[in-house]
Order: sequence, then structure tokens, then C-alpha cells
Amino acid sequence: MEKFKKFLQKKDIQFSVKRYGIDALSAMAQGLFCSLLIGTILNTLGTQLHLSFLTKIIATVNGIEYTVGGLASAMSGSAMAAAIGYALHCPPLVLFSLVTVGFASNALGGAGGPLAVYFIAVIASEFGKAISKETKIDILVTPLVTIGIGIAIAALIAPTLGSIALKIGELIMLATNLQPFFMGIVVSVLMGMALTLPISSAAICAVFGLTGLAGGAAVAGCCAQMIGFAVMSFPENKIGGLISQGIGTSMLQMGNIIKNPKIWLAPILTSAITGPLATCFFHLEMNGTSVSSGMGTCGFVGQIGVYTGWINDIAQGTKIAVTGMDWLGLFLISFLLPAVLCPCINMIFVKKGWVKKGDMKLV
Repeated sequence: MEKFKKFLQKKDIQFSVKRYGIDALSAMAQGLFCSLLIGTILNTLGTQLHLSFLTKIIATVNGIEYTVGGLASAMSGSAMAAAIGYALHCPPLVLFSLVTVGFASNALGGAGGPLAVYFIAVIASEFGKAISKETKIDILVTPLVTIGIGIAIAALIAPTLGSIALKIGELIMLATNLQPFFMGIVVSVLMGMALTLPISSAAICAVFGLTGLAGGAAVAGCCAQMIGFAVMSFPENKIGGLISQGIGTSMLQMGNIIKNPKIWLAPILTSAITGPLATCFFHLEMNGTSVSSGMGTCGFVGQIGVYTGWINDIAQGTKIAVTGMDWLGLFLISFLLPAVLCPCINMIFVKKGWVKKGDMKLV
């Protein structure tokens, strides 16, 4: 046993909550932001601002056409896996091999792609590190072990993890059958949590076609998490954290949530308030693309999606014009209410001693 412990120490393999639950998750969120989220932002900007260099097809692979943003999004699995490998201090051959592992895991995981990438990349990383430089043909053995184990595990568990993510989507769709008030609470809370968790809220919305009032509630929940965390953690993360979370992703806080789950209470409660306000008072609907329902304020894709829906409704004759109340509702639900409510609610938990200074500091 002592010999095994020394081997793990030599290979920098640490079985700890910090290494896997904080370091790996935080890095994964950055990988997701640099691929899927950036790709979605680029595609949205190109479409809405009529920028031909962003909407132009620049590559066709196996009959699938890609824009600049499309290529970035297609590499999300690889980006997340490489980020996880970097956080786990993988040597170069292991790190580069994770590109393939991440792509396979994300593809096989479906809506649960990010969740599959997380688990499989961690396992493949540690096996790769264990075998790294243990043979004279390291350049062959290390990639073979890392990729072989990674893809084998992906084939075994990625579809199951994808099914788990889809179950979350089914629960959200079930909520749409409830009255708007309760639906607003349930969908807003669940979609907001899905956005912060290492699963793809945008993919879930796309798979289940989450639009209309349910889509509006989803937007509210995602914005409550993103803007809520961004403003609530401003004293610790300053302008960089405000931008990276506010128009990036609240998944950056996942590592901190693992350390202290109570920091998640304020954004969740905020979404429970803004969700029914969106559905019952402002009648906020997402009639743009369903994927926009799960994007929140990431690159303002959620807000652009709502606006696109308004324009589509006007073109179809189901809406006369965009009113001042429409704009007020979108602004309050997306930005102002989360920015005010979330920090105020969190102050209660700070006074109780549940949340302390530094708990939301980004690495």
C-alpha cells in the first residue's frame, strides 16, 4: 500500500474533492465558455447584425456545414476535456489525447455531453498520467491508453449520462403543463440550476423545443443565476468576474458551490421570484430559437432570442408591435431584478454565517 501511495504521489494523482470537484469543474466551465458559448455568441452576432464573415459557411465536413461559430461549438467536448486535463496537471501526451476523448464523450452524451465529458475526461486523465513515461515507447503507449480507455468508457456510460440530462428536460417540460405561476417557478429554478451545473441547458432546451412561456421562464432562471452570481460576487471578483459570469457562464462558480452549497441559495430563490413574474405579469415568451431559452445573458443570446421572437410574431401577424411593456419586462427579468434581489437575499445568509467572504472567489 505504501508503494502504491508513493506511485500516486509521483504521478500527481490526488483523490480529493478539491482536485476533482473544484479544480476540474472550474476548468471545464472555462473550456465550455471558450467553445460552445463563444460559438453561439458568434453565430447570434452574425445573424442579428448581418455580418457575412460570421454567417458564411467556411467548412463542410461529412455534409455538415460550419460557420466560424459552428466550428467553435463543435469543439466544445475537446475544449472541456483539455481544460480538465490541464487542471489535473496532465503531461503533454495525455493532454493532447484528451482532445479525442472529449469529442467522443460529448458526441455520445447528447444533451448530457458536458456531464459525460467531465466524468470520462477525469478517468482518462488519471489513467494516462499513471502510464505516462513508464515505458520506452511512451509516445505510443500513453496516447493509446488515454484514448482507448476514454473512448471505451464513453461508449459504456456517456449515453446513460445523456439520458439523465434528458430526464431533467422531461421534468422541465412536465412543468409547462402546470398553471403559469407554478410553471414559472419550477422551470425557472430547474433551468437556472441546469445552466450552472455541468450539463448543457441550451441543449436541453433545444431537444425539448422549450419556447413560449416556458422558454420565457427558462430565460428568467438562467439570468437569475448569471447576473445574480456576477453581481453578488462582485466584491471578490471585480469587473473581470462581473463580465465572465454576467455574459459568460455561472458554471464558473461550480467549484465554489461544491465547497459551500449555500452560496447557491440566493440565485435559486431569485429565480423562483423572477420566473412567475416573467410568466404571469410580463407574459415573457421565447418565440425565437429554443436553444436561446437556455443561454440566459451569455452574449445576450437569450435577450436577442426573445427580440427575434417578437419580430417573427409581428411578421406572422400574431403580434402588432413591440411595446414598452415588452422591453420593460425583458430588462427587469434579465438584468435589474437579479442584480438587486440576489445580493439582497444573500445578505441574509451572510448575516447567518452561511456565506463568508471569499466563498465566491473565482480561481
